[in-house]
Amino acid sequence: MNKKNLSELTDEELVVEKKKLKKSKIINAFVIGFLASIIAIGIVSLIYGKNYTVLIPLIFPIYFIYRIVSNSTKNDELQALLRKRNI
Repeated sequence: MNKKNLSELTDEELVVEKKKLKKSKIINAFVIGFLASIIAIGIVSLIYGKNYTVLIPLIFPIYFIYRIVSNSTKNDELQALLRKRNI
């Protein structure tokens, strides 16, 4: 949703957006946990295997976690609007 469209939404539309936000938070938490477990397994295999080429593929999960976290901060405006309207 665009920023100017959020303030023009009705309460019912905001409730729908709130449900979408809740679902996306759950999915994001699951994906971050999965990627963090990949990183943990990679670090453990690095420690026991003494193979430093494992570090290169670990950059990808770190990058994806960064993208998910940075995208989740964009939902702050929606949360502020929901608190303002007491929904």
